[in-house]
Amino acid sequence: MSNPDSFIEEVTEEVRRDRLYALMRRYGWIAVLVVLLIVGGTAFREYRKASEMAQAQAFGDSILAALDAPTAEARIDALRAVAPEGPGSAAVLQMLIAAEEGSAGEDGEAVERLQAVANDTEVPGIYRQVASYKALTRGADILSEDERRAGLEALAVPGQPLRLLAEEQLALMEIEAGDTEAAVIRLQALAEDAEATTGLRRRARQLIVALGGEPADG
Repeated sequence: MSNPDSFIEEVTEEVRRDRLYALMRRYGWIAVLVVLLIVGGTAFREYRKASEMAQAQAFGDSILAALDAPTAEARIDALRAVAPEGPGSAAVLQMLIAAEEGSAGEDGEAVERLQAVANDTEVPGIYRQVASYKALTRGADILSEDERRAGLEALAVPGQPLRLLAEEQLALMEIEAGDTEAAVIRLQALAEDAEATTGLRRRARQLIVALGGEPADG
């Protein structure tokens, strides 16, 4: 019986193999297509990553080259010629131009440029807040006290990334206005804030002592 059994097994195996080959001939293109899609998708992602990296590097190189110009006016012209790649890089570029305008004594233009970035809803939130902070701190002689206070109070809302820096600026405004008691209270809170950096705590304590107050221990 062994020979007939072996023959039947061989025939069965051949039938299975023939069916498999038939299925491969009929549907094999699907497997090939899946493989091509996987390989093509991976290659496209790698190409996109490389392209984005190259664009970011080119943008950074253009910025560095522009900042190497000998004068603020020349740096402004060079920065204006740089082409940003998106809202984020455009915001950074505008803030750099504003910084150079400030160096050239063009504070009005710098504040206006920074406010434009801060009001642009297409710009990532953190860039908008940084631009607003820079505009408020640079615009002491341009913006009204009420405008500056309102802007800083908006940045000082709990949970905002520039909250502590905005609180420090509000304390300085209170000192300028002669409200030393309010300034000391605000500075004391800054000095004790767990999120404050070492430098910020040190500045707060120094101001407290300069105002005649007594900084808390720690």
